This record gives sequence, C-alpha cells and structure tokens, in this order.
Amino acid sequence: MSKFYKLLLSVSLALFAVGTTHAESKEVTIGYLPVLNPWIIPMVDKTFEKETGYKINWKQFDSGASVILGMSSGAVQIGYAGSSPSAAAISRGVDASVVWIMTTSQESLAVRNGSGILAPQDLIGKKIAVPFVSTAHFSTMFALQQFRIKPTQVTLLNMQPQQIAAAWERGDIDAAFVWDPALTKILESGKVLITSEVVSSWGKPTFDGLLANQGFLKNHPDFMPKFLNAISQSYADYEKNKDKWTVDSEPVKKIAHFLGMNAKDVPAAMAGMTFPSIEQQISCQWLGCGEKGGVARALKFTSEFLKEQKNVDKVLPEYTKYVDSQDATLAAAKGK
Repeated sequence: MSKFYKLLLSVSLALFAVGTTHAESKEVTIGYLPVLNPWIIPMVDKTFEKETGYKINWKQFDSGASVILGMSSGAVQIGYAGSSPSAAAISRGVDASVVWIMTTSQESLAVRNGSGILAPQDLIGKKIAVPFVSTAHFSTMFALQQFRIKPTQVTLLNMQPQQIAAAWERGDIDAAFVWDPALTKILESGKVLITSEVVSSWGKPTFDGLLANQGFLKNHPDFMPKFLNAISQSYADYEKNKDKWTVDSEPVKKIAHFLGMNAKDVPAAMAGMTFPSIEQQISCQWLGCGEKGGVARALKFTSEFLKEQKNVDKVLPEYTKYVDSQDATLAAAKGK
C-alpha cells in the first residue's frame, strides 16, 4: 500500500469525526479545485452565503486527493473530488457521502508536439505526468491496461496541474493526463490522444463529485439542500443561456478572472463539459437507485480497480451508505 494511502488511513480514522464540532456554528469550510464549472458564479457573487445564511470559508486545493486529506484532518467539511480519490477515501474508512455530481470527468491524455506519440503504443518508453490518486490517474492506469501497456513500460510522474504545465513548457514530459485549465494550456503545443469520456465508454465511467462529512450533514440538515439548490440554479442558468456565455459576457469574464484563464478559452472548454441537471442527479444515472445507481456502482468498481493496483486493501460490500440522494431531492423540491 502506498505511503499516501497509509497516511490517508491514519489521518482519516483519527480525525475525520471532528466535522461534528461545527454542529453549533453556522460556518463551513469548503475545499474546491480551480476547474471550469458554473458554480464559480455563485461562489464569486456570494450567492451560497446569501442562500444558506452560513459563513463559508473557501479553500483551494490542487487535486481531489489533497481535498480528501483536508477533509480527513477535519479542516474541510465539504470538498470537490473525483471518483477515484473519493472511492479510495471511502474504502479506507472516511465517513463522507457523495452529495452531488459536479461534472462527468473531462480530463484528457495530451501528447506533446515532437514527442513522437501518434498512437497508444507510442507511449511505451515515454514520460507521462498525472496527479496521483486522482480520477485522471485512474483513467491513465485503466487506459494503459486497455492498451496492453504495463505500467513499468512507461515512466509515470506524480505532478499537480500547475507543475504539469511548467514541465510541459520545459519539455521534461512527453504526455499528461490532466484537466482544465492546465489542459488548455498544454494543448497549445500538443494534441489529445484520448479523453476520459472515451475511457468511460469502455465500462468505467468517472465523475467529479461533491463530498460532505456525514457528521456535518447530520448536524446541519438545512444547509445542504439550500446549497445544492444554488448549484442547480447555476447549472440550469448555464444550460439555458449557453449561447450567451460569450467571450465578452459577464459570467465568462468572472470565471476567467477567477481561474486566471484567457476568456476566449472558456466558452469552448465549457461547451465540451457535462453538468448534470437536478433531475439527472437524483435519477438512477447518478445518486438515485441505491446500489444500482451510477455513483454507487462507480465507487465500487473504482475501488476494485484500486485494490488490483494495490492502492487500497479492501473493497466494501456496498457503497450506498456513502451516496446521499436525500439532500439533492430536497433541493429539487425547493427549486420548483
């Protein structure tokens, strides 16, 4: 078992329960990733604070694995993480629930111009950067398995998105499996070899989700429905007005400024992403239908894959305990 997972296990079991200490306080810390998403608008406009009546401390992380460690220490009660770090954390005993699907995973395996990589088999002998214990890492390992390439036949480098962009610029790496905005940056001198959407179509769908400490949910039953309703409204507004989200529009300028991106890159990048509606969230596709639901199944098969990779010691019998559709259902009722 990797050092990261040993650390995650020890910290999780010892400290994760401290989320309950916020029971009497209308204050919450939310860990987020600097990725494209309509929810940035209510973040910037402080709509979440207005709707919930809570003081929200926003803390940025570089990867879902880092978010999980923040939650495990008790410093973060709600966090944005991909299906792979979420599955790993839950399998290791972290008492958290997936409460929302932020987006279906939108990472891509990009190859650098001049690397000589034209087809999957050309990856052999090359240096591939990816944030370890991320959903992109899961997709990388699964893709290599499908390509019949052994991990020992490539050099996998653990890098955060910003490090990937810098290493790419220096020519230190040949390929990278990563997400925006780093993906858009490196594609200025590269091309996409395969997307996470294609990898998902091979039977292992992935997602970026919102995790919440179960103790926090229990002690703050009114917070999450209001919070999720605000996210839902931002998604609905984007879907309804997508054509109006142009380079010069206020939403695009706000998102570009928040992420440090060029506004011209935002509309096209978001157009290729999927932000599930509130109806889809609570359906069997994602949070609904118990163990037959999309999230519960994804957590299980991801955990099985991680066990094969010796990243977790065991797979839980079922993961429905860690999928919360109730708050999204209440949010749906509130939004009507």
